[in-house]
Amino acid sequence: MKTDQQVQKDVLAELLWEPSVSAANIGVEVKDGIVTLAGHVNSFAEKWDAERAAQRVVGVKALAIEMDVNLPGSSHRHDADIARAVESALEWSIYVPQNAVKVLVERGHVTLTGEVHWEYQREAAAKAVRYLMGVTGVSDQITLKPEISSSVVKSDIEAALKRRAHDEAQKIAVSVKGADVTLSGKVPSWADRILVRYSAWGTSGVRNVVDNLTVAV
Repeated sequence: MKTDQQVQKDVLAELLWEPSVSAANIGVEVKDGIVTLAGHVNSFAEKWDAERAAQRVVGVKALAIEMDVNLPGSSHRHDADIARAVESALEWSIYVPQNAVKVLVERGHVTLTGEVHWEYQREAAAKAVRYLMGVTGVSDQITLKPEISSSVVKSDIEAALKRRAHDEAQKIAVSVKGADVTLSGKVPSWADRILVRYSAWGTSGVRNVVDNLTVAV
């Protein structure tokens, strides 16, 4: 089991290793495995990449984000310009159904709403706008349309977990109520936690996933 100092050292190293992140502008504190990232970054994309980098480190139980996005002068855009760029990015994405997603931009913060059939379509919409210039944040409020029965959703998720997580699937409980899935149990790392969550989201008909998994470090 890693100490907080070891986790802090590894997170700092991972941030330095990530080329899209200016690690010198980000402070890292760790207490009881909970990592706090603080500081200022030049784009929402950099903030997002810093969060993903920290999550890759074994021993990280949770993240607290206290980073601010301070756009340099050349990156500032009017909300109307950002909205047009977002609409164009969604239109050009092959994974996002046409006219399925609505866009709201306020002071650089983009809110996406609407309905799609699959989680990968929702993620594709957020990814399409995450790296656009002038964006300071993204709220993904797109919902999924449930299509199949709860029993089928449960069996599909459990089968996916067994294919991907091997023995770890036996330690994970899957509860389905309507189109909402609750995951509970222990996984050995944050990466495995993400894998289990993606297995749930990758099942047709899942509208919401409640992640009650814990990382056993």
